[in-house]
Amino acid sequence: MAPLPEWADSLRPVNRRQQGSDYELRARRWLERQGLVFIAANVTSRYGEIDLIMHQATTLVFIEVRYRKSGAFGGAAASVTPRKQLKIRQTASWWLARQNGSFDTVDCRFDVVAFTGDNIEWLTNAFSSE
Repeated sequence: MAPLPEWADSLRPVNRRQQGSDYELRARRWLERQGLVFIAANVTSRYGEIDLIMHQATTLVFIEVRYRKSGAFGGAAASVTPRKQLKIRQTASWWLARQNGSFDTVDCRFDVVAFTGDNIEWLTNAFSSE
């Protein structure tokens, strides 16, 4: 488990990448308070990226973190399109294979943590591995 830097709360996002990192850190901390255990962040493959990988009890959880200023166009959760879901599934499959696992051998799920304005929404089992 990687420790969180103490100075992380004092950072103000300057660009989209920093803003994304800030919300991923907020999501990680919030999920840890809900009992999940951090495994990895920003796992990238040729298929795409997974923002967070965590454990909840015996379940491996792949988490997409999204942020939108407002819900005017459907909010943050609505921005996880079928194409984005496919990229996350492919990256998760790739990551599992590197850990000598697969969707058939590891209990896993796909969650979305959506920040819309000042609201946070945790969608468990937001989409399937198929």
